[in-house]
Amino acid sequence: MEKVNAVITGVGGYIPDYVLTNDEISKMVDTTNEWIMERIGIRERHILNEEGLGTSYMARKAVKQLLSRTQSNPDEIDLVIVATTTPDYRFPSTASIICEKLKLKYSFAFDMQAVCSGFLYALETGANFIRSGRYKKVIVVGADKMSSIIDYTDRSTCLFSRTVRQPFYWNRLLKK
Repeated sequence: MEKVNAVITGVGGYIPDYVLTNDEISKMVDTTNEWIMERIGIRERHILNEEGLGTSYMARKAVKQLLSRTQSNPDEIDLVIVATTTPDYRFPSTASIICEKLKLKYSFAFDMQAVCSGFLYALETGANFIRSGRYKKVIVVGADKMSSIIDYTDRSTCLFSRTVRQPFYWNRLLKK
């Protein structure tokens, strides 16, 4: 039997324009840029602050870029997996929203949640769908809108937050 392997064949991404700096946070809570940099090392956070936009918006922008860069036909995408802790809704899945908005009409889709390690689980899950031999093109997305769940006036948590901006990968079938 021929061995099937999964490889990353394209990358896309999206980062919101608005940048929340440590200096801005120091006006909301008792801290300084120097204190944050010494202990945490985070200088700025990209925040999606437009009203009514969520994780699916950022993920959709990245997947659209990925499809363009790889000159992929949306009809050939078999599966979309989204790793997120901040889905737009409990139902439908963020992955389903992406499929609907980008007209990935032959893809099935689901979300995974495992906080920081979620993207790695999703990547391995996508690779296993490829290795099964039944799927050829899988999009794995890691996206979070942490600003939707962070209280920037709470010093105990806001200093450690940042928008998760993991790359978006597309795996495809390779025969060895």
